[in-house]
Amino acid sequence: MNSFIRILRLSRTRLLIALLLIVSGFNMDSAAQIMMKTVAYKGWQNNLQLSNGTVELIMTLDVGPRVIRYGFVGGPNVFKEFDEQMGKSGESEWQSRGGHRLWHAPEDVKRTYALDNSPIKFEKLGDLSVRLIQPVESITGIQKEMDITLDASGTGVTIIHRLRNINLWDVELAPWALSVMAEGGVGITPLPEKIAHPGSLEPGEKPDYRGFETNQSLILWPFTDLADPRLHLGTRYITLKQDQNAKKPNKIGYTLKTGWVGYLNKGILFIKGIPYQAGRTYTDGGSNFETFTNKDFLEVESLGPVEKIPQGKAIEHTEHWWLLKDIPNDPSEAAIDANIRPKVEALIKR
Repeated sequence: MNSFIRILRLSRTRLLIALLLIVSGFNMDSAAQIMMKTVAYKGWQNNLQLSNGTVELIMTLDVGPRVIRYGFVGGPNVFKEFDEQMGKSGESEWQSRGGHRLWHAPEDVKRTYALDNSPIKFEKLGDLSVRLIQPVESITGIQKEMDITLDASGTGVTIIHRLRNINLWDVELAPWALSVMAEGGVGITPLPEKIAHPGSLEPGEKPDYRGFETNQSLILWPFTDLADPRLHLGTRYITLKQDQNAKKPNKIGYTLKTGWVGYLNKGILFIKGIPYQAGRTYTDGGSNFETFTNKDFLEVESLGPVEKIPQGKAIEHTEHWWLLKDIPNDPSEAAIDANIRPKVEALIKR
């Protein structure tokens, strides 16, 4: 009898706790799905997995710093993975591997391609937040860090990219965050608002003299091909398709002030929030966003301003990620306006 009473009291206590949590807006099922754990992945035995039950991130610890996977739980990885490079480490040459990585700009054949093929350390910052710390690069004296935080619900991710100067002298660099996207999709870049030329107005239209000022920049490389059928320079968007039959790479950069870019692939939209700091100096002719594609992948790249980093100090660059699913695979401007832009702008305003 006494045992029955204890069980009854315990059940009432649990019920009361559950009711209090529900009233406070806490979802026990969601809480049970929040996890950070070490897992094996594609041949690597040491990887961190962050999951909130909706999406998951996997970060390599045997090499890096790198986010090798981002996707809906049970769904495909939105990032490219080079199968022949998975599970390996200690190579004498730089390896792309895929996923999301951190470089420093401007691009240099030696400094930028410093090896990231050895184990890294991590620090737990919260239930769904971690700091990845690379050993100091021997040829540059720079230490790379990423602070990665997954939202407790939804698909949102915040990544703070950090370059720390361990040299005995100042250096001048820009943080460069590159996401290598899986093949078969299309990159979407929104353009700033259109303003009519003040001297060519429609009847009844009032002049807006901002129409005399530049509000966007397009950055080209020696191999950029504006006639490439993968590239579409539209009225409200620029799109770049990944084509597995492409013969040559292509690349284009922008002074991006609209705050976001997207990559649409098989109904899943990857969104990257990219900051722009007016009045600051950016590398590559003023580019804070660049996109590169070849037959294997498409890169969605953001850059922070060029800064002088004193000895022992660090600079930071922040990105925000989201995923949307069940998006029609239609990259036309009308479809982007109808199916993508309102949803993205609602996410960014939160």
